[in-house]
Amino acid sequence: MSADGAQHQPVRNLLDKLKESTKDRDSLTFGAVMDAVGRNSFASLMLVIGLIMMVPGPADIPGVPTLLGGIVILLAVQMLMNRDHVWIPGWVERRELKSETIKKMIAWLRKPAQWIDSIARPRLSWLINRGSISVLDLAAIAIALSTPFLEFIPMSANVAGVAIAAFGLAILARDGLIAAVSVVTTIGLFSLVIYQLI
Repeated sequence: MSADGAQHQPVRNLLDKLKESTKDRDSLTFGAVMDAVGRNSFASLMLVIGLIMMVPGPADIPGVPTLLGGIVILLAVQMLMNRDHVWIPGWVERRELKSETIKKMIAWLRKPAQWIDSIARPRLSWLINRGSISVLDLAAIAIALSTPFLEFIPMSANVAGVAIAAFGLAILARDGLIAAVSVVTTIGLFSLVIYQLI
């Protein structure tokens, strides 16, 4: 794949990197996932976490959405601090996923990835600047903080994954429209959480 092709297929390119990293391995640590994606690519890691939460299964395991939400908060805070590489606690880096589980996740995401890549493109670039990226970071933190409550609302963690993946995708593709949709999704999720609480 050419560099230009990779740029315009951010989700499929990411899935290819993850699949490549599972070769000859029975399991994969989160640290290995970070190495495969790139430790200086906050947006790619945000996209990976969102994709994991989107897939039926992982987000339904008690505690997993909250753990992933905690990682999202770490990423978003470091983005706000303008750090040049990602720091994650060692115990999180050592968390393992079976390679077979990752391959099944990748297979499930292939068709959605093709559609997502077909609609993501540079547009409304004035919505993707330092200030708006900070707004996306804050929105990601807001969603991450809601994940403990979302665990009690069926399918809501999957929707949170869509929003988190959209944050990463908007930055990677320089797509202001996706950025705007992700913020609207955040508002919708918070409205749902508040409605459930009252």
